[in-house]
Amino acid sequence: MSIAITWLQAHLDRIILLLVIVAVAAVLTKIVRRVLQRVLDQSQIPSASIFINLALAIIWFIAVTVGLEPVFGINPTTLITALGVGGLALSLGLKDTIANIIGGFGLMLGKVLVPGDTITISGITGTVTDITWRQTVMRERGGNELVIPNSVLNTSSLERITPLSESCVLVPFTAKAGSDPAEVSRTVVEVVGASTSTLTLSTPKPSAVFTGFSPYGLEGNVMLFAKPDVPLSTVRDAVVRALADADFIEQRAAIGQ
Repeated sequence: MSIAITWLQAHLDRIILLLVIVAVAAVLTKIVRRVLQRVLDQSQIPSASIFINLALAIIWFIAVTVGLEPVFGINPTTLITALGVGGLALSLGLKDTIANIIGGFGLMLGKVLVPGDTITISGITGTVTDITWRQTVMRERGGNELVIPNSVLNTSSLERITPLSESCVLVPFTAKAGSDPAEVSRTVVEVVGASTSTLTLSTPKPSAVFTGFSPYGLEGNVMLFAKPDVPLSTVRDAVVRALADADFIEQRAAIGQ
């Protein structure tokens, strides 16, 4: 006990200084996080955690640098020099991480992607919710989250689409040969509209678009726009069920029998 008390008395000033530095850094991080979040929200700069994380990392780096010599007796210049020597070897092992970080800054500063964008990449469509140090988080309509490394986004082609295009559902159908296109279109819209009214947007309204001819009759698509919280598959299923018993629809399975 006496040894511990003697050690505390000898290093009390350093311990107090360390606690003060940590407390100041912690308070600054909270203040900077709130202020930076407000500034990003009110400006044209994309708001993403990568900018906030960078600012917080700088604060803690400064805090560590300030406390090295008076608290631990380590010269910051010596430490930085040592880190520079070992940095090359470390960068080789963390090349993927570094590529993701640089890719994240490239995406944000170039405004290639910003939170809220709806994109399609590798056949998957979703809304960007955040861009972090290493990856971009994308939420699909069904609620699933897709985590994509930033370096992959920088090397892959992606398509930015509008929310309305993302909600579009196309269901193909074939009207019997000799059917009146105007009558088929009116009936399709009436039947489908009644069965999907709770699943689709009120505007644009469902429509029937003819695309051509086939040996079976008139080829067309039913076009609808799902509500934000409704899976596209649910809307497609409702359309198919609504048209299954329509007398103007050509049943191809029956022809093949």
